[in-house]
Amino acid sequence: MKLVRTSIKRPVGVIMIVAAILALGFVSLRNLTIDLYPDIDLPVAVVSTSYEEAAPQDVEQLVSRPIEGAVSSLEGLEVLQSQSQQGASLIFMQFSTGVDLDSALLEVREAVSRVSGVLPENAGEPSVLRFDPQALPIMTIGLSGDTPAELQQIAEDQIVPYLERQGGVASISVEGGRTEEVQIEIEREKLARLGIDSQTIIQTLNASNQAATAGSVDKGDKNLRIRVNGEFDSIDDVKNTVLTTESGDRLKLDQIAMVEKRIEDTGTVSEVNGETAVVLSALKKTDANTVETAENIQTAMDEVAPELPENVEMKTVLDTSEFIKVSINSVIVNIIIGGLFAVAVLLLFLKSIRATLVIGISIPIAIISTFTLMYFTGETLNVLTMGGLALGIGMMVDSSIVILENIVSYRQRGFSMKEAAEKGASELAPAVIASATTTLVVFLPIMLVDGIASELFTPLALTISFALLASLAVSVTLIPMLSSKLLTKAMRDGKRNWFDRLLGKMNRGYQRVLRKVLKFRKTTVLLTILSIGGSIALIPLVGTSFIPESDQGQIEVDVSLERGTSLEETETVTSEISKRLNEFSDVVDVHYLSIGSGEMGLAGGSADRASYTVQLVDPGDRERSTQEVMEDMENDLSDVVGAEVEVTEMSAGLGTGAPLEVQINGQDNAVLNELAEQIVLIMKDVEGVVAPSSSTEDSEPQLDIQVDRNKASGYGLTEQQVISQVQLAFQGQTATRYREGGEELEVRLVTPLDESAGIAELEGTPISTASGDTVPLSSIAEIEQVQGPVALNRENQQPQVNVTADIGERDLGSVTADVEEEIDQLNFPEGYTYEVGGQAQDMEEAFGDLSVALLFSLFLVYAVMAVQFENFLFPFIIMFSLPATVVGVAVGLFVTGLPLSMPAFVGIIMLAGIVVNNAIVLVDYINILRRRSYSRYDAILEAGPNRLRPILMTTVTTVLGMVPLALGIGQGAEAQQPLAVTIIFGLTVSSFFTLVLIPVVYTYFDDLSVKINKFFQKRVE
Repeated sequence: MKLVRTSIKRPVGVIMIVAAILALGFVSLRNLTIDLYPDIDLPVAVVSTSYEEAAPQDVEQLVSRPIEGAVSSLEGLEVLQSQSQQGASLIFMQFSTGVDLDSALLEVREAVSRVSGVLPENAGEPSVLRFDPQALPIMTIGLSGDTPAELQQIAEDQIVPYLERQGGVASISVEGGRTEEVQIEIEREKLARLGIDSQTIIQTLNASNQAATAGSVDKGDKNLRIRVNGEFDSIDDVKNTVLTTESGDRLKLDQIAMVEKRIEDTGTVSEVNGETAVVLSALKKTDANTVETAENIQTAMDEVAPELPENVEMKTVLDTSEFIKVSINSVIVNIIIGGLFAVAVLLLFLKSIRATLVIGISIPIAIISTFTLMYFTGETLNVLTMGGLALGIGMMVDSSIVILENIVSYRQRGFSMKEAAEKGASELAPAVIASATTTLVVFLPIMLVDGIASELFTPLALTISFALLASLAVSVTLIPMLSSKLLTKAMRDGKRNWFDRLLGKMNRGYQRVLRKVLKFRKTTVLLTILSIGGSIALIPLVGTSFIPESDQGQIEVDVSLERGTSLEETETVTSEISKRLNEFSDVVDVHYLSIGSGEMGLAGGSADRASYTVQLVDPGDRERSTQEVMEDMENDLSDVVGAEVEVTEMSAGLGTGAPLEVQINGQDNAVLNELAEQIVLIMKDVEGVVAPSSSTEDSEPQLDIQVDRNKASGYGLTEQQVISQVQLAFQGQTATRYREGGEELEVRLVTPLDESAGIAELEGTPISTASGDTVPLSSIAEIEQVQGPVALNRENQQPQVNVTADIGERDLGSVTADVEEEIDQLNFPEGYTYEVGGQAQDMEEAFGDLSVALLFSLFLVYAVMAVQFENFLFPFIIMFSLPATVVGVAVGLFVTGLPLSMPAFVGIIMLAGIVVNNAIVLVDYINILRRRSYSRYDAILEAGPNRLRPILMTTVTTVLGMVPLALGIGQGAEAQQPLAVTIIFGLTVSSFFTLVLIPVVYTYFDDLSVKINKFFQKRVE
């Protein structure tokens, strides 16, 4: 090859190019973004709307349905889901893959803005957000030592603005604090006597708190705009608002009501290590480096800490960058260990430090070159991309080994160093390129299919591809050049050591095996078929799962009290739990309590629900594993009075939902509830299903007020007027807002606190009539206590009930199959359907996508070999090395106890490109010998032992390079472990079958080829 000759003739040029690539690689490495997992670009948007204190039924009817109707016709919308819960509506929209989410978000905002006017007055402004299940806070900071109101003030004035200016920080949210508001406490009887109602006060306040433009005037040659500023800027302006009574008297607001600043009751509580705290959560920018951003925040905290009051303490509660750094460092250690294994194998086979150096140098060059390509393609340094380098560490030297082995062969036959380097590299360069290309093309379908499998593993595929391309370039340029300069003494025959004698025995033994399998060809093929059949029978025993979870040393404690429990009672229970958690101080670094906060920080929290996030100390500082600590906590908290406590391990997951979720759709919520109850009972009897529950199981007590329209109209009242006065009595009404000292204050009408105490007070709530008199609420309405839903779900504008469950002791695939089999026996009413969602659905879709990718990979491997050999027959022979991988994969997963997961499936696809490499080298050399006038039989007997050494070297280096990952050494290695196990066992077993089966298949197809040629020759004659 011209490239080989050029590299040998111009060594200085090759060295300069390599130096430039290395320099560029180091620069790129410094600028690469570091994260835990690759960014998953899911086209999902969410509309979050608050509706103060409204019941789920009202939220659904008045907020969720109008917004659903507005967005349902958007182009590219695949799934529309809504969740209506007390005080909040969440609308989720999943668009088709390939939809530009930025453009879709603009369309969503436009659609939502069209219906904003029909939403209830006290509903908040709908917030349209890009939904990213991975967009979780990278750092959580606790601020303690003062009152929540003071801590809120300190956070907003001193800390948040400074932290948000740091590099990479997108936003800082504050939870658990208290803010001031202006409360106007009114007495309804007094207002009734004056002929003033609450709506009059609200309208007057709004009218008084206005600013407007009133035209312009001329001043010389200038035109001055007139602006009338009537906005409030202090509480005195609120107090001095003038109201007109029914008799025409003018009174200031503070003459008829108490106006003062009070602390707002948010219904939420935050604690850090048992102390009341305000918690700050930091989100990073999309393209920001997580580790660098976290370091910037930590530096800023150190800078701002001296300026805080003495009694205020600021502490890092959670820092995801720590787990990322530990995970990345673990992978780096695995790369180093794998590299050392590969070098040790080379040294063992080559018996020369110089020869080992010639090949070993391709590893760092390939890795550093990969960083350059990753930077320019926008990839990040994460567990999977770094794992790709660890997986490819052994494969990086494969091409160089084959080239060097052939150079050695020519050198030992008496050729000079330059001649041996040129001839040896040029002869096998085509085969090496074909082998590398077959490995590369298997990744192309992964990049092209849709879904989470492609999003997650495309970066890994690109990383391995970049490394292999770099190593291929090194093998046909740098390796021949270095061989022509360094392999002088290295090639001299020396004394045979134990390893040489072992290889000699293996060669002779392999040659004897070849003679037997060539003699008993049918027996060889039959035994292979039986082996494959037996391994296929193992697959059901292996089972399937989605993706392994990573242990990041975090535990979540969910606390559920009886629905409707007050915030004060919840605090009493959590104080007991906090005391018990403090007893785990030897293993717990920090625990963070949140009461009443909504999911994902959006909206809709409940005072009867609390959750703890527990961060354990580093694994090296504790004797118990996360699982053991979790079990001890569960036992210790199981007898907490008045609460149901669930302890789960938090994993560095991908936001894929519950392992098993059954979604039931239909028109009538009552029917859906009955079906859900039946499915829960069915799932409880399925082995492996843990804690199945329905989304409608929980209900909360509520008081339904049914206004008698006839009685109300007799007093000159409408239903809306009654509702408004009840709202004022028990939750207050927001009248207006104004800015004071740079802060926005809410002005709210409330009634005296002792007037809103219980059911009796509700029944006796005085309702002002049109005549100015008051009547008790019970005289114009019926009040009934019922159990109401906690949340109402809808999908594609149809009611939906979800049944969710965890799994244990069995794999996800078999549990899902059993559950579906049992549900199929139910008689669903017409119009009611179900489907399985959660991780089970994600797994099914991912396996479907990867199956398509595998088929395309096999076709591409064959196509590449057909082009390389310019022959359709030889590639077909080589493809017979693939079925045997099933044996290794099934046995490997069965022995290690790992299920067939998405990473393992990717490993199978990788094997399609890896296992054919040995067959390519073997078949190619058989053809070379036959072109040298060897008979077929002699060519096989000569080529087998001759290629055994490089095949063993490439296989052993690849396998040993992946051993650290297969052992799951270090944190964050769980995602690569099934992939590594699959490749190790699959490659090892298939290599054996390649050495034995391929020569037999070669003879069969060669015989067939001869018969076909004779047949056509006779037809021509």
